[in-house]
This record gives sequence, C-alpha cells and structure tokens, in this order.
Amino acid sequence: MMTTKMKRILVVTFTVLVWIQFCKGEKFAMDGTVLVLDESNFDSAISSFDHILVDFYAPWCGHCKRLSPELDAAAPVLATLKDPIVIAKVDADKHTGLAKKYDVDAYPTIMLFNHGVPVEYRGPRKAELLVRYLKKFAASDVAVLDSDSAVKTFVEEAGEFFPIFIGFGLDSSMMEKLGIKYKKNAWFSVAKDFSEDLMVLYDFDKVPALVSLNLKYNERSTFYGPFEDEFLEDFVKQNLIPLAVPVSRDTLKLIQADGRKTVLAIVDDEDEERSKELVKLLKAAASANRDLIFGYVGVRQMEEFAEKFDIGTKLPKLVVWDNSDEYLSVVGFESIEEEDQATQISKFVEGYREGKTIKKEMSGPSFMRYLQRSFDVRLVYILVGIVAVMMILQTFFVKGGDEYQRVSNQVQAATQARSSVSEVENNEYKAGDKED
Repeated sequence: MMTTKMKRILVVTFTVLVWIQFCKGEKFAMDGTVLVLDESNFDSAISSFDHILVDFYAPWCGHCKRLSPELDAAAPVLATLKDPIVIAKVDADKHTGLAKKYDVDAYPTIMLFNHGVPVEYRGPRKAELLVRYLKKFAASDVAVLDSDSAVKTFVEEAGEFFPIFIGFGLDSSMMEKLGIKYKKNAWFSVAKDFSEDLMVLYDFDKVPALVSLNLKYNERSTFYGPFEDEFLEDFVKQNLIPLAVPVSRDTLKLIQADGRKTVLAIVDDEDEERSKELVKLLKAAASANRDLIFGYVGVRQMEEFAEKFDIGTKLPKLVVWDNSDEYLSVVGFESIEEEDQATQISKFVEGYREGKTIKKEMSGPSFMRYLQRSFDVRLVYILVGIVAVMMILQTFFVKGGDEYQRVSNQVQAATQARSSVSEVENNEYKAGDKED
C-alpha cells in the first residue's frame, strides 16, 4: 500500500513536471535589442508581446541596410515605454515560408503585430519619428488629462502624424467607442481640469466641446454638440481628413475608407504658387460643404493617377469622384480660369448638386507612358542580356548543326568539303556580327 507521504511526493513531482512542460517555450529578453526571428521562434515571439514590429528584410536590399541602424536605435527607447513595443527582424530572403505567409513581396516590408493581429506599417523610418509614431499604438484608447500642462504635453508628444481630438468637459465614456474604432487614425483624449487660458489657446468659448487638431495641416475645428454617437462620429470622420487633402498613396486609403464623394482639383504641379492659392480656396469651399471631401493632385507628383481624369484638357480642372472607375464633369466647368476661381469653385459645386453633370469613364495610361514608367534602366539591361544569351545559343546550335553535317559527309570530295567549311565560317562570322 502507498503511504500518504509517498502520494504527496508523487503529486508534487507530477505538478512540477507539468509546469516545466508548460513553461518550456522560448523566452525573449526585453533588453531593447532587435530580436532575430525565424520559423522556429516566430509564433512564440508574436504571442509573447502585445506589440511587436517585425522587419521582413533581404540582406542584399539597400533600403533594408539603411533601415537597420534606425531600428537598432529605436528598439531600446520603445522597450522602456509603459506598454513596451518590441522590434524584431526576419531574413525573408532565407525564410521564404514566413514571407509567403504574410504576403511579403517587397523589401523591406514592416508589419506591426498588435495582440497578434498584423497590419502593414507605412509610417516614418527614421528612429526618432518612428518612436513617436509607434507610441500611438501602445497608448490607451482615450487619455484622461487633468491639467493644462497635461493637455499641452499630450499634444506635443502626439506630434503631427495623426489628428488629435480633445474632449473638454466630456465624459470619457463618450469617447471610448471612437477611441477604439479609430485608434489607428487619430489620438483621443478627455480634459477634466483646464483653465480659461487653455480655452483661449484652443479657441472654444463654452463646454462641453470637442476640439479637433490637425497639426500637419495647421487646422483646428470645434464641435459643440449634439453629443450623440452619430453626430460625434460624423465630426470625427470629417476631421480625420484635412479640408483640402493632397492625393497620395496613403491619403487615397483615407479617402476611400471615408465614403464621401471627392471634389478633386487636378493641377500641373502642386508646388507652384498658383496651385497653393487654389488649395486655399478649396479649404474655404470644404468648410462650407462638409458632406464632400475636397482634394487636389499634381500631374507632376502623381501623373499615373491624375491622367485617369483626361488631363488633355486645360488645367487646372475640377471633377467629382466617388472612388470608382467613373467620375463626373460639371457642364461648363471642364476647366477653371485664373480669374475669380473662388466663384468658379462655388458654381462647380452648385452645378454638381443640381445634377448638371456628365458621367465619364476613368482612362488608363497610354501605352508609351506605361512603358516609360514600367521599364527602368536596369530592366533594359536585363532585356538586352536575355537577347544576347538567345543569340549566343542560336549561334551555338547553328554551329553544332553545321559541324554534324561536315562529319556525316566525309565521303564527299575534298573540294566540296572545303566549300562546306568555307560556308560554315561565313555563317559563324555573320552570327557573331549579329550578336555584337
């Protein structure tokens, strides 16, 4: 019979063995270094940290080599956050299984895993800016600010990469849903205690008020209610995008996610002074027409996108685009003249609302322009090399066939053999000529 003491010893031993087996997984040090991951430890690392930024790189990639020291510099700073962010890297050229799993088709590809859910990181890559950008994802959904200095510090640390929403005198529960839903796109906070000086600084004269700041575009907007979910969300959505948004690959995603139609101005060059004056007028029109997005794109900056709207006509021009393969042109406003553009913009919007429009199909790039953009010098070299190899192979097979013919016809007369050799040499010379 087993004694009670022996039973206890067996139970303790079994418990320890189970615990050891449970804890057998790989441990990762939170020491601020960049983790090196592969198939054997990748899943373990992703599940071990709430926030982990993974750089899928290739050793031969120049952009990857420039990014590496920036990640090394950012890693120890991010590791000291209250809610740390870990940086890791994967040699995707070697570990192709991981690259395929996460659709890595360019280098570097940077993925941010939040609680195991991956999103592609498209923010800045310099260490200081990368740290500031990533703090957004480790912060709470809604920050509660209890003083003027707390508000100012929050705004300074948030920076200009995302719009900032501050609810003055609002209950934090009102902001929580928005903070969760739009965390990837904006900062959210509630100010509990603040002075009249802060009200003057942020230009609101009563509470409660929700203030929107877009520091990158120097824009500010205030909402005084009604503070119900539908109206709050409409205000937030409208202010995630600047009044006049420059079209780029990143802002196109915001425009398409928004759902509103876009009044799009197409100009030759966004950096020209006359284009900048037009943008000011677009902002004024946007303030009066918040049910529409107002944007602009320069042919010089994004020709491939701009030319889809028939840029053969005189620029600048306005169209209404609903994020599909069609757009609307307003009758009588195929282009806008230099004089009194504010009035022309107003009449364009008025004509659109009255239905005085022509539906048009977006066009693709011309074949020659497509070739010019698609084929760079390196690709030309590759094509030339392929052609050269094909010509060499052709020469080899022609030469080999003639040699076989000479051997099989040894019984022919000497004069015929000499003629045959002469013919082969002549053919070889021509093939070499062609190859050059």
